[in-house]
Amino acid sequence: MKKNILLILLFLPLVGVCQDSSFGNWIIYFGNKKIDNKWNLHHEVQYRNYNAIGDLEQLLLRTGLGYNLTENNNNLLVGYGYILSENYIGVTDDKNTVNEYRIYQQFITRQKISRVGIQHRYRFEQRFVEADFKLRFRYFLSLNVPLNKSEIIDKTLYFSAYNEIFLNTENSVFDRNRLYSGLGYKLNAALKFEIGYMNQFLAGGKNRDQLNLITFFNF
Repeated sequence: MKKNILLILLFLPLVGVCQDSSFGNWIIYFGNKKIDNKWNLHHEVQYRNYNAIGDLEQLLLRTGLGYNLTENNNNLLVGYGYILSENYIGVTDDKNTVNEYRIYQQFITRQKISRVGIQHRYRFEQRFVEADFKLRFRYFLSLNVPLNKSEIIDKTLYFSAYNEIFLNTENSVFDRNRLYSGLGYKLNAALKFEIGYMNQFLAGGKNRDQLNLITFFNF
């Protein structure tokens, strides 16, 4: 049974690549470098497509320097991001390229209730979107539950879920909300993978569905 689930996790990315669909696909890499017991370096790449693959919606590059207030549980981080967006113009096939440069500060706190790992992330963003300057607050709440072991250690299959809300400081306060659930597999202390479904509720009543393929690497 465990082998069958692992095979599904491995081959679903190939299905996402081969099928042409309006169902979006996000390919995501999160990396974390532990400098010492206090400092860490975060980096990530997100390649977001309107369909399965090949119709770029957004390329996001982000990095940051973090500091542990307490070991493993409370982390402050200051970072920078570059976001290239390819937005469709109305109902046409034409796109408008938008460049965004972003500075952000965040605080992450973690806790554990029985077998459930809980993470809260509070992020404040200063966004330079072409000629506009915008401010945005984000709150992220995630849950991770081991399925085949009592805790998430090497060779653990786990359930993952999160909700994140985005709030602007002016005009329309509500920006978007992301709701996600998926399955993950922790191979070892350095590497884990997730595949999941995310629904993004946007301002104005619109929503988007995405398949997320995520790799986490600690070194």
